[in-house]
Amino acid sequence: MLWIKRILKVLVVLALACIFFLLLIFRSDIPAHEIEEKYGTAQSHFIEVDGINVHVRIMGEGDPIFLLHGSFSSLHTWDVWQQELSPYFLTVSIDFPGHGLTGPDDEKRYSLTDYSQLVLRLSEKLNLDKFHLAGSSMGGAVAMQVASTRPDKVLSLNLIDAAGAPKQTVEGNTKPGGAWVFSLANNPIFSKLLLKCTPRFLFAMNMKQVYSDASKITERDIDRYYELMRRKGNRKATLDRLAAPRESRIDFDRLTMPTMIMWGEEDSWIPVTQAYTLEKAIPGSKLIVFENAGHVPMEEIPTESVAKYLSFLGVEVRNDYFQQPKLMTYAD
Repeated sequence: MLWIKRILKVLVVLALACIFFLLLIFRSDIPAHEIEEKYGTAQSHFIEVDGINVHVRIMGEGDPIFLLHGSFSSLHTWDVWQQELSPYFLTVSIDFPGHGLTGPDDEKRYSLTDYSQLVLRLSEKLNLDKFHLAGSSMGGAVAMQVASTRPDKVLSLNLIDAAGAPKQTVEGNTKPGGAWVFSLANNPIFSKLLLKCTPRFLFAMNMKQVYSDASKITERDIDRYYELMRRKGNRKATLDRLAAPRESRIDFDRLTMPTMIMWGEEDSWIPVTQAYTLEKAIPGSKLIVFENAGHVPMEEIPTESVAKYLSFLGVEVRNDYFQQPKLMTYAD
């Protein structure tokens, strides 16, 4: 009987330790108005699209560019790019439903098709008949779906460490690969815990995985990812999105517009092999692989990566900042 009592004591101690740990990492939702006050900017707008108040940031003037972020991210991933592009172009960055300041969609429209339709409907709302598309990770797959649905509207594509490569020809890992966070969120036990217990250190670990050089990660960056995920409804929306069936309606034969593919050679989420797969799937596309970057080159090496994109769009980047830049006619 003595050994039974000892086992029971150990179990009680373990149970209390687990409860104490869960209490330590318990984090409530952050009200929408608090998040908007902290992370909104003077260029922030909320535009109603099919019943969703979509948060967009609009900067600059000229030919429009839609900037589409990846999974678990927000339009803030484009901060530097948008500043550098806006002197020459009208830039529109978007928080997809379930992300950033947009928050959840009551109808749970989180598929690639839903997001691509949202981009097209938003372009109608803004009276933008033709536009460039730049998409990172999941946003790259959305960009390709928009372009294959309405190629007549898309001036060019920029695919940055993009999801959505043809599965039948992908070598190696076909999923958002070393992304342990996807497996964690899909686990029935951990997914329920993540609704209320979302420790900040998970976001720090996640960022170290998507960056090649962890020294470039700031505490402010970690806080932003962490707090935007805790925006009221975003955690539940993330689990709903990941639990939904994966579907893709990309017709690569229709991607005939000028296309640039950018990739971080050290990407541990979507390996660089998929960059070469996309290059083969999109005839005439131009591929640039950055040796010193991971999954998010627009964050990790923003100046270098946006300079390549500006050049692709016909903007001659200045080496001498006392010299005026030259804007060349975009070649179809």
